Amino acid sequence: MRNAVTTEKEEVVSLMPDATSISSVRDRRWWILGVVGLAQLMVVLDATIVNIALPSAQRALGFSNADRQWVVTAYALAFGGLLLLGGRLSDLVGRRTMLIIGLVGFAAASAVGGAATSFAVLVIGRGAQGAFGALLAPAALSTLTVTFTDPADRGRAFGVYGAIAGAGGAVGLLLGGVLTEYLSWRWCLYVNVILAAIAVAGAVRLLASQPRDPGVRIDWPGTVLSVAGLVAVVYGLSEAATKSWSAPETIVLLVAGVVLLAAFVLVEQRVAHPLLPLRIVLNRFRGGAYLAIGLSSIGVFGIFLFLTYYVQLTLAYSPVKSGLAFLPMIAAILATSTISSGVLLPRTGPRPLLPAGLLVMAGGLALLAARLGLRTSYLDWILPGLLVVGAGLGVVFGVALNTATYGTGAADAGVASALVNTNQQIGGSIGTALLNTIAASALASYVLAHGRGPLVLAQAAVHSYVVAFWVSAAILAGSAIVCALVLPSGTAAPAAGPVAVPAAVTREEMTVRDA
Repeated sequence: MRNAVTTEKEEVVSLMPDATSISSVRDRRWWILGVVGLAQLMVVLDATIVNIALPSAQRALGFSNADRQWVVTAYALAFGGLLLLGGRLSDLVGRRTMLIIGLVGFAAASAVGGAATSFAVLVIGRGAQGAFGALLAPAALSTLTVTFTDPADRGRAFGVYGAIAGAGGAVGLLLGGVLTEYLSWRWCLYVNVILAAIAVAGAVRLLASQPRDPGVRIDWPGTVLSVAGLVAVVYGLSEAATKSWSAPETIVLLVAGVVLLAAFVLVEQRVAHPLLPLRIVLNRFRGGAYLAIGLSSIGVFGIFLFLTYYVQLTLAYSPVKSGLAFLPMIAAILATSTISSGVLLPRTGPRPLLPAGLLVMAGGLALLAARLGLRTSYLDWILPGLLVVGAGLGVVFGVALNTATYGTGAADAGVASALVNTNQQIGGSIGTALLNTIAASALASYVLAHGRGPLVLAQAAVHSYVVAFWVSAAILAGSAIVCALVLPSGTAAPAAGPVAVPAAVTREEMTVRDA
């Protein structure tokens, strides 16, 4: 008996990892952050990198201005509509599996779009990109959620991830400008093949396989309602951006989308295995974080769209120089995202940080709006405005992404992560439609009041950007008030539920822990 016990102890001791292997596991987490960050960068930069390439693609493939919008809309519809399903599939079959499937599929779709010889093939490639992006994005964020459980390391990791999510649009503008100017518009799509190959190699090497979770089921009625509702809302907003808010198609689509999403909420209250457990949203910490992500996406859209128009059309910057103009904002996002999420959030909680970040963003946009003219100096006024906006955006995304996914448990990590991307997508779509409409109205009113002519048209364009910046600033200031009212005081506590096992921990290490 004694020999048996001794042997058993020796076996357990021989399985226990030494300090070196524990350190190796911890070090591996930061490599995982690199893989996840690369995957997220692919998804985020594709929202803007193709915009830079669109004029060249239009000339090469010969499609009309009316059709051009579909290159953007096809991606948005597939991505926004399938996100919640993608998040639940990640919980069902495993984050590692869905991350790899999403990366490979995204790369293949990018290759198809890049090699397109017709408008139809390009749109099909963009739609497939969106569909695989909807699988990829929730798997990436949920992998990060379950990999970093220590509060200090989690704060630093989410600071980096938040910086990527916030700065990805600006990176897309820079990369799109460089690739279009020096290679070809096709490389704005081909570049994803290279990024995906690196990320897949890292995922295969670093991430442990997960068994299928028997507690997760697909809620098919909820899936149908959510996909139909989200597609209707995103499509309706794209119609509002290209036609008008009063167009019959816009009204029908938006009303149908709201009705379908309301039915989705009712279904989720009654089914045994909901696609979106309402407890995720009803938690005030997470609910406030989701609001901050969606509302900031509405307001910040103006900085990417209208400032790009301004520096290219008014200041005559090249695409590459336009992208370089946003680099300081990327640096500001990176700095404040890591500090706010890693240092401040564990001490203060999200309530003081998210409203402050939104107000700082509003101040940066107000600074730009107050000084924008036909010959505004980049160094004197545009650069300070970009730095202020970037500082606020880094705080919002670093803190909100950390808070929105904190304490969800392994079984809900995917769908909670999907909701982050859904809010960002819907917010961006609303911002596109709303600010485009307001800017177009402001331009028309200015021309009507001042007459036509080259100088008046240039002044009218600048006036439309200024109006869009003021509206964006007002939206962000109002969002700060809303978030301050919704968010509770204090720091978020982990939710009761299954404990998430870090993705970097191997099956052998789990066995030792259980022993």
